[in-house]
Amino acid sequence: MTSVQTVTQPTVLVIDDEAGPRDALKVILRPFFKIRSAENAQSALDVLRNEPIDIITLDQRLPDRHGLDLLHEIKHEHPDVEVVIVTGYGSLKSAMESIRQGATGYLLKPFNVNELITLAQQTMDKKRRLDFLRRSLRSSRELWGLGEENARSWDTLKSEYLTLYLNARGNAVLPQEEMSLVPLLSDILEATDRHLLNHSSRVSFYATLMAARLDLTIAQQKSLAMGAFLHDIGKTSFPAYRFSEDQVLPSGEPIVCREHCERGARAATTLGLPKEVHDIIAYHHERWNGQGYPHGVSGPDIPVLARIVGIAQAFDHLTADAPGRSCLSTETAIQQIALNSGTHFDPQLLEIFLDVVKDSAVSLPTMAVVPAA
Repeated sequence: MTSVQTVTQPTVLVIDDEAGPRDALKVILRPFFKIRSAENAQSALDVLRNEPIDIITLDQRLPDRHGLDLLHEIKHEHPDVEVVIVTGYGSLKSAMESIRQGATGYLLKPFNVNELITLAQQTMDKKRRLDFLRRSLRSSRELWGLGEENARSWDTLKSEYLTLYLNARGNAVLPQEEMSLVPLLSDILEATDRHLLNHSSRVSFYATLMAARLDLTIAQQKSLAMGAFLHDIGKTSFPAYRFSEDQVLPSGEPIVCREHCERGARAATTLGLPKEVHDIIAYHHERWNGQGYPHGVSGPDIPVLARIVGIAQAFDHLTADAPGRSCLSTETAIQQIALNSGTHFDPQLLEIFLDVVKDSAVSLPTMAVVPAA
């Protein structure tokens, strides 16, 4: 397991075409960071190609390119660089789009100095956690194996992650809800691919909408939300995994990483997650007709919560707006997924899901679907 590395002074790249705001950002951030600056998109890309950069502060309006277009390219070419938007032309729409494109934060000019410093430090704390997890996921195959080494690897990862987490908060006592595994597992998803994290969040959202229509206990609802969020955690075991390359066949079946169900289920067991969460991860690619994987079970033998998540994840794979993926409108996705009733999916649950999607169209995450033509 890769240990937590010594903290060195990070580097911030300030991108702003106006000398006044650019110089102000440099002066404010210099006590905490090494500073580089650029006054346009091309200069910024030149710096990124030739120097290691940790954080970028990015203005939305640049002379040679829109800031959000540059953000998209930065997150595609340099996914481990964190970006904070600092702009005088903000709006709720642009803020939402910035976060969707991968920005960590959004700050309006004229900014409060303390808010800027706090946001920059929080962003750097996040980058240290994600970088640690990226190194750990690449170097520790034992996380996804069997036996005692598997458990020891997860214990070491949790311990070192918690050290980073607490150091960033001045060793404060964690609130009870933060003592769960959710922050760690969420960061593992993001460290692998932020689009995988977004997919997982949306699937959990859809599954939660379904839970409101079903006679589930509170415990089942909690397990459904957690299992839906972690259904693809096994994909983080593949060093070269990219959500954009996880294309979907016309049948609705992802092409790569078939082993992720069993790997993720083993991790869930090692981490002491509820059996219902384990079952969701293990069985969400089983089909109603028995032609799924990894176990080939069919019909009611597939755990009901896994059946729900199987529908939700298939819908999101069809509608997800992510680089390199062809996605469908909500209406087209509904038509396509309905064709698999009784083959891929439990007919009764699919009918309920489609009703939920139709009834909740305005509530669906804007990043999840393509607008109707």
